[in-house]
Amino acid sequence: MSGALAFERDPGDPRIGVVTLSHPGKLNAISVAMWRELGALAATLDALQPNLHAVILRGEGGDFAAGADIAEFPVHRFSTEALRDYHERLVAPALQALLGTDVPLIAQIEGGCIGGGLEIAACCDLRIAQRGARFGIPIARLGFPMAPDELSVVLDVVGRASAAELLFEARLLDADEALQRGLVQRVVDDAGAEAQATAQRIAALPASVARANKRTLRQLQRGGPTEAERARHFGYAGSATHREGVQAFLGRRGPAFPDDPV
Repeated sequence: MSGALAFERDPGDPRIGVVTLSHPGKLNAISVAMWRELGALAATLDALQPNLHAVILRGEGGDFAAGADIAEFPVHRFSTEALRDYHERLVAPALQALLGTDVPLIAQIEGGCIGGGLEIAACCDLRIAQRGARFGIPIARLGFPMAPDELSVVLDVVGRASAAELLFEARLLDADEALQRGLVQRVVDDAGAEAQATAQRIAALPASVARANKRTLRQLQRGGPTEAERARHFGYAGSATHREGVQAFLGRRGPAFPDDPV
């Protein structure tokens, strides 16, 4: 079995999506097929799921993802062309598709979050770790460095000093160390329960607002919004969501936000 990726709506709250990485017997190591599925899903997530408020990414069976599927490496790593194709035409586009989604992404991290698993988690907006989770990029033990596009994703989250330590020493961080380095925002006893509660807090607020904020964060990270992006940003002026939020505050009542277009 080469592993699989599943997307479903939360049965208790359809505003929440759940993506599950599954590779039984391999700690959810990410196969080529799984990278392709992840990239395809992420690229279409905003358009195909317009009323989606948040997505939880998790692994099946107590681990997030223990890196890439090393059993596939001989096919992809022993020629320059194949190696570059694997990293720059498979893995990097999947990560960029995740980063490009407007829907808030929540990583529910249990067990190992290693290598490619750490890269996927770094693409999420919120990372919630269960006590006992482990984080690292120990690929030096396999005799190769980290690809530039993938390192860029991790670097944006942990900074140069921590990235250097993870790569040069091939060491693993526990959940508390990951929290100290800013790799995760929370360490809890039950990552599943906290991820669900986090998604529900996001879902209680307008999807259009969360998506607009995520777009702006992304634009500011790359140097700022273009004039067209600024015009789109302020297009919410006459929206029912905007009007309801302000009028509810002035009327000293709770807002009843509509199912706003995103």
